[in-house]
Amino acid sequence: MVEHVLHTKVRRAFEARFQRDPDLIVRAPGRVNLIGEHTDYNDGFVLPVAVDRAAWLAVAKTDDAWAKVRALDMQNDEETFSVDRVPASNGGWADYPKGVVWAMLERDLSPVGILAVLTSDVPVGAGMSSSAAVEVVFGFAWDQLSDFDLKLPELALLCQRAENEYVGVNCGIMDQMISACGRAGHAMLLDTRSLQRAYFSMPDGIAIVVADSNVRRSLSGSEYNVRRAQCENAVSILKAHLPEIKALRDVTPEQLKRFGEELPDVVYRRARHVVTENARVLAVSRDLYEGDLVHVGKLLVEGHISLRDDYEVSIPELDTLVEAAIEVDGCYGARLTGAGFGGCIIALADEDAVPDLAAHLNEVYTARHSRQPAVYITRPGDGVTVVG
Repeated sequence: MVEHVLHTKVRRAFEARFQRDPDLIVRAPGRVNLIGEHTDYNDGFVLPVAVDRAAWLAVAKTDDAWAKVRALDMQNDEETFSVDRVPASNGGWADYPKGVVWAMLERDLSPVGILAVLTSDVPVGAGMSSSAAVEVVFGFAWDQLSDFDLKLPELALLCQRAENEYVGVNCGIMDQMISACGRAGHAMLLDTRSLQRAYFSMPDGIAIVVADSNVRRSLSGSEYNVRRAQCENAVSILKAHLPEIKALRDVTPEQLKRFGEELPDVVYRRARHVVTENARVLAVSRDLYEGDLVHVGKLLVEGHISLRDDYEVSIPELDTLVEAAIEVDGCYGARLTGAGFGGCIIALADEDAVPDLAAHLNEVYTARHSRQPAVYITRPGDGVTVVG
């Protein structure tokens, strides 16, 4: 029902603004990450799910070399920029489609001019990859209209480069890859080094509950890039003993214990999170395959504690939501999802337990923080696709 509403909304807005029909309507989802936080830029493993919240784009090809793009969720903010030279950044939402143009030009691709209207129900700043959804929805539309015939993993890499080098956020590949390559009903195990993917069915009768703290953060303004630099520092020090390693993905827990005393304390704790989190991702994938949800839940909580204490990206509001979730019968486990410093948690629970879970989260969070969380169920959805 929600998807029908957004489809109609973006089509009608396009028709009203440009007095013509769109050539395409494209949908690209946001995501939640079951486990594997801050491992992707360390060449590690992640286990995200594409969700049923998405960026929607009504778009048409033009005969000139300009993009005219309107965002309905930004008070109908509209920008026009060139598609045959690098567009100027102004720090706003349009840097995401501009970055995609820049990345295409860097690959000697020539995107066509477009008219476009964008809307999205992926919460901004909540850790559900609203930026990746916007990049992928524009990238896919340009690919289709310009006849580039990019494979979906290629598109994901192009959009990641746009965010890294144009927008200025050193994210890993996970967000763009799951938005491009998600599969309905499945979690995707991604090896961020080789880009190999494996899909694991989510069990029947299990809900992924997202609780949004409504605390927002800007990745480029947070310590995200600091954490990445600390991980690189750990690798550079450990190379003296482990010359074959290229990233923390190559370090075993035993090796880190053996040589970790040479790392500054804060760098050691950052490395310990990444090394142990990689092991948790593989364990959760195995547990999903075997249907061991009790152990999955235990690992989710362990992952949150590691993010809170070793990586230090949690905040009291997220800790409250996790603690409240695991108090509810039928909830297997919970953890923050996304980069941290605000945003959301996820909880894995029996569908029958969802009403009690939502009520308890609301009660506890409101009592401690004097505001309500946004709580909703997400369902694993498909990656980017043309829907009209």
